[in-house]
Amino acid sequence: MHLVPTDLAAQPIFLCIDDTMVSKFGKKFEDVSKLFDHAAHNGSNYLNGHCFVSLMLCVPVWNRDRISYLAIPLGYRMWQKKESKLELASTMVRQVMPELSAQKNVIILCDSWYVKQNLVSVVDEYKNLDLIGNARADSVMYDLPPAPTGKKGRPAKRGRRLSIDSDFILSAEKVGDYYTGCRRVLTNIFGSREVMAYVTSTGKQNSTRRLFFSTVFPTQLQVFCAWQEKAPLNQTGSGWMSYIPLFLYSFRWNIEVSYYEQKSFWSLCAYMVRSRRGIEMLVNLINISYCAMKLLPYMEETLSQYRSVSVQEFRFVLSEQIRRQVFYVSLLQYIETHIKSMAVIKALRKLCLGETA
Repeated sequence: MHLVPTDLAAQPIFLCIDDTMVSKFGKKFEDVSKLFDHAAHNGSNYLNGHCFVSLMLCVPVWNRDRISYLAIPLGYRMWQKKESKLELASTMVRQVMPELSAQKNVIILCDSWYVKQNLVSVVDEYKNLDLIGNARADSVMYDLPPAPTGKKGRPAKRGRRLSIDSDFILSAEKVGDYYTGCRRVLTNIFGSREVMAYVTSTGKQNSTRRLFFSTVFPTQLQVFCAWQEKAPLNQTGSGWMSYIPLFLYSFRWNIEVSYYEQKSFWSLCAYMVRSRRGIEMLVNLINISYCAMKLLPYMEETLSQYRSVSVQEFRFVLSEQIRRQVFYVSLLQYIETHIKSMAVIKALRKLCLGETA
């Protein structure tokens, strides 16, 4: 949290939750099992392997006079059948929240798998914690309770049941990439707590609608929209202020990018140890190395020019510098005489600097 500039301390920070699968052909790995994967490309919806639940922290930093969110994966936990993914995610959130107690707004971002009671209940445990998540389209929603009529009997606790198809009026123009409608609702998931419900659609008629819930309201957020690096947040005017929680959900995509990078370039899937404890330790060690490459340009001002490049490119540059240092040190150790050293120095100057003898 020391990376967050003082003038951005009031900006919200995000905890992204998701899970990823690692395919394994061997059956002697501990806790390996058949897993359902809707994105599998092996001709089946099932794969043999491990499932990891991870937590990512996104904090605001300045990048070329714009507010950019630096995404730092905090760790991985392997899913076991004795403990659900929701319970794993809840435990990970509880572990990090004491470190974030001084923040004004901490917001969990998650997909529809995690918008369930096990994780939602954690939000009620911390005053500065909220949740913005995609939800199942058939989630039960109710209108707010009607005003008391003064008649005998208990007042209604909630209004009529709502439908995402008929009870949400979509915007006349696209908000970002979607036509969007929003209203305050009550749900079975959040109990008696009022939440904002957002419905998005790519078209005005006969298009699939998606549902999102937010426990934080636009008036509770202090977001410097004009200084944001990416659209549609930096395009938000007075007419779009009510959609800010929905725009913030886009930061969840950072965790998908992290999975891709670590699997493609950091050998996250290449582990050969068999024990669950050993696998978790190795996967988290890879994650620590990945995080170090992301943090270093922000911690060392001399490396600030690498803040905008990919973490893989920065790793390559850093490894090249280390390789050169090792080469020079090894070379100097084996130079025996002054005559040899002068000849080598001249050759290096000609090679590296283009100087002529």
